[in-house]
Amino acid sequence: MNVTWILPDGSKVTEAVDAGTNLMDAAVQADVSGIDGDCGGCLSCATCHVYVDDEWVEKTGSADVMEEGMLEVVEAERKSNSRLSCQLIMEEAFDGLVLHVPAVD
Repeated sequence: MNVTWILPDGSKVTEAVDAGTNLMDAAVQADVSGIDGDCGGCLSCATCHVYVDDEWVEKTGSADVMEEGMLEVVEAERKSNSRLSCQLIMEEAFDGLVLHVPAVD
């Protein structure tokens, strides 16, 4: 199963990701620039903020209360499709998922 991260400059990183892997870990392992995962996926830093591509928003679902709270402190602009990639767990239905890495000034 593949996930594509689109970087702020338009370049893309596509990686195979195993089911059950959180997408912050997958991004860090793939050296996706802009995904830091400073807290290791503990939902306490918001350094794995992504924008879910519009075509995938319904499939990935919405943030829970804890994630919503952390999305309030993201460094880049928060949008309706903002998610923390540590809370997105790869599953077969996500094969081909596209995530946009926000530009941070």
